[in-house]
Amino acid sequence: MSADAASILACLEQVEQQRALRAADPALAARVTALKAWQRARFMHTYADLLADPRHAPAARFFLDELYGPGDFSTRDDQFARIVPALARLFSAEVVATVRDLALLHALSEQLDTAMAQALPAGAIDPALYAAAWRAVGRPADRERQIALLLAVGRALDRHTRRPLLRQALRLMRQPAAAAGLGALQRFLETGFDTFRAMGGAEEFLGLIAQRERALAAQLFGG
Repeated sequence: MSADAASILACLEQVEQQRALRAADPALAARVTALKAWQRARFMHTYADLLADPRHAPAARFFLDELYGPGDFSTRDDQFARIVPALARLFSAEVVATVRDLALLHALSEQLDTAMAQALPAGAIDPALYAAAWRAVGRPADRERQIALLLAVGRALDRHTRRPLLRQALRLMRQPAAAAGLGALQRFLETGFDTFRAMGGAEEFLGLIAQRERALAAQLFGG
């Protein structure tokens, strides 16, 4: 098994551990759900301008729904885990590397969400409670790594748009992917590719993401 494949499997195991923790503690599960909803609302506020801009809205929505949002990714995770040993035979090395970074981001985000939820009191979340939980959890290096992985996935998708043969290969993968039960993974890859291609260059978009997320982290850590 390749190093990327092993990394993906390790990340999926970490995600499953977070799900098991929440399944065993309904109160924790409820706080995680509330936290994810609050963070989704925060993202929509922080990037209201991008979500309203015809050029950037699809990419902002993709980040919100597929990378940063509160969606249930268990189906996609199950598909990843089932085919990881054969991933290199189905997709190119550069696509596998993108999936690896996605898995790393997913695992780290779930770990941070659990830690944040454990630091939050029951009830509604407000900015002061969120900031206090953020500082209680700390882990500034992991917060920066989360942002870096988010940007890495975005840059990889942007690079893929400059490879027309890769898009054609993805189209050809639709039927085999569906037959193998990989529809969710195929949809993620195609949606990401098409979204970033339509944007016509992601440098400005990713630059704004980097600037705003890092500024928010500095503000939260600084109180």
